[in-house]
Amino acid sequence: MSSRFLRAFFNAVSALLTRRVVFGMENLPSSGPYLLVVNHLSVFDLPLIFGLIGSEKVTGWAAEKYQRHPFFGPLLKMAGGIFIERGQVDRDAIDQAVVWLRDGNIFGMAPEGTRSPTHAMARGKTGAAYLAHEAQVLIVPFGIHGTENALSTWLRLRRPTITLHIGVPFRLPKLDPEQRHARLRADTDEIMCHIAALIPTQYHGYYAAHPRLQVLLHARTENPS
Repeated sequence: MSSRFLRAFFNAVSALLTRRVVFGMENLPSSGPYLLVVNHLSVFDLPLIFGLIGSEKVTGWAAEKYQRHPFFGPLLKMAGGIFIERGQVDRDAIDQAVVWLRDGNIFGMAPEGTRSPTHAMARGKTGAAYLAHEAQVLIVPFGIHGTENALSTWLRLRRPTITLHIGVPFRLPKLDPEQRHARLRADTDEIMCHIAALIPTQYHGYYAAHPRLQVLLHARTENPS
């Protein structure tokens, strides 16, 4: 199966098994390169988003443990997933992602690094900010909710409602090498606040009281999109 077929398959399954509500499609660039960032609630998050993207040139990281999984392994390979070792700096996987973006493609990731057990946002890791700076690409924030209840809803023979908000793309300011560590941390918080501004307050978690989130929420109230 090609990635085009796989994307069509995900869209068909989404239409059949879920009520997918999408806001902000006008914010989605028609082509890469760009870095797609999203909060992470369920294993269903990225397949739903993968099906939504019009380009074939989209991939992301996947935990190395899934490479040998009988179901997820083949699907991730078909999608061109880049396998990464969690809990350590996997330089090869990071370099592959940078090259992929520099070649004009789309890379999707969840900056939290793993699914939140509470469904509220955890503090983001600096990988997304690093990729954005190294590849010098646009960042497109996605907010998703409803996937955390998908399995339990299916077990009740109902279709879950999955809501996706696509935010306005943005760029990070140029990185100052002398303040690299602090800047990556601050830029990560900036990315996470852009995501948080797209989802209901009960999901804000670590960023609930962040001043930057309050600014972004106010801006959305003034100019909803």
